[in-house]
Amino acid sequence: MPAYDPNNILAKILRGEIPSIKVYEDQDTIAIMDIMPQADGHVLVIPRAPSRNLLDADPAIFKPLYETVQVVARAVQQAFGADGVLIKQYNEAAAGQTIFHLHVHVVPRKRGDTLRAHGGKMADQALLAKHAEMIKQALNSPQS
Repeated sequence: MPAYDPNNILAKILRGEIPSIKVYEDQDTIAIMDIMPQADGHVLVIPRAPSRNLLDADPAIFKPLYETVQVVARAVQQAFGADGVLIKQYNEAAAGQTIFHLHVHVVPRKRGDTLRAHGGKMADQALLAKHAEMIKQALNSPQS
């Protein structure tokens, strides 16, 4: 497996070198809006610890990572009135990974909806900011 590249886009976001629209953060993880969402409300949950993907990650990061995934998934489902939430995580290019820093996709789903292409068109930043606010409100509500 190739080595972790500390100059990948998510590492740059974690260091504050590239802007992102955050919806959640704690000492171990951040959650940001996906700029090429497959559905409205698509969020990426990213561990702060560097690893290329699940295959080379320190197992100690999985507990805080998936705790954040669960918190964010509940908020996304609530904010978008979703029937369910798709949780995806790619490992290596052959599996569809395009950014080589471990991250988990949280995508709200409604019955009968169609997902947009993975890595498709960039979304309007104002719309992403609006969606982020909806998720933040749900994170702060007692039902999350």
